[in-house]
Amino acid sequence: MVINDHLKLSDLEEYLRRVFGSDYKLSTVSNMHGGAQKVVYKVKCTNGFSCVLYVWDASRSYFQEDMANQLNEERSYGSDLFQANNTYLTQQGIQTPAIYDLNTDRDQYPFDYALVEYVSGPNLEVLLRESDPKMHNLLLERVGELLANMHGIRREVYGKLNAPLFRFPECHLLQVKNAEIQLAYAAQFIEEIRNYKSMLLDTLYRLEANLRPRTDYGWIHGELGPDHILINEKLEPYLIDIEGAMFFDLEHEHSFLEMRFGEDYRYLKREDLDAARMHFYRFHHHISLLSGGLKLLHRGFPDQQFAKGLADYHCDCVLRYIVQ
Repeated sequence: MVINDHLKLSDLEEYLRRVFGSDYKLSTVSNMHGGAQKVVYKVKCTNGFSCVLYVWDASRSYFQEDMANQLNEERSYGSDLFQANNTYLTQQGIQTPAIYDLNTDRDQYPFDYALVEYVSGPNLEVLLRESDPKMHNLLLERVGELLANMHGIRREVYGKLNAPLFRFPECHLLQVKNAEIQLAYAAQFIEEIRNYKSMLLDTLYRLEANLRPRTDYGWIHGELGPDHILINEKLEPYLIDIEGAMFFDLEHEHSFLEMRFGEDYRYLKREDLDAARMHFYRFHHHISLLSGGLKLLHRGFPDQQFAKGLADYHCDCVLRYIVQ
């Protein structure tokens, strides 16, 4: 089946030949998943070779309105970030699918696109659901090793690899600003959030006030769940959707990992995290995911049941903070 809403098939065939050679002829193209930030296609050639086509088409993003208003420090979209982070992770020995070619010409199409290595195994989320206990443990131990190596990469300033001077002296203040914006959005549509908005903001400011100054940051993925880790035939983990990777508080990553991995987080946790920062970032994540679920619901995301469930769950989590 051929499913491709972006490159004409003739252009894609020519692209394959230019990158790989005349023996690589297009067989099939299929949409791999409906991501919220970029479109991903699996490309199969008649000689049995497969790769992945990434397309950064902002018009297809469910968060294009937010992207237009983001500070540069907050940006987690774009082929430039993908390329820079891919190169950096590879240099650091952290596995992520290789880039075969990145096209940023925009002479034929109004978006950037790339041919990327196809990792044939499923993502970690699928494997954890289907594996036996021994395999389950092995997979999580390997992911734990990957995270320990990645989070061990440190720097004294936060942000993207080549970011300019920061507007905020400490990285968590970015999340304070973001939480204010996301709460304001949610308050437009949920009466309880609107009624308790001032109390929720007071909670946000109280949690932030408990944080001590810091000038030591680790390299994080930024939104790491089991669906952002592919596992190859050798059971080696590969990180994907890496555009948001940067130097930041490790607690931002670990509070998210704790939510996404549930009981399995015990394989990934570390003992040197700041409890106050973990508490602050958990609250921020709940607010952000509440707003994110609402935006997906309002902007035509195909899986409306998922979007509603996401918003409802994190709304309940947010409101629990004012009755504790």
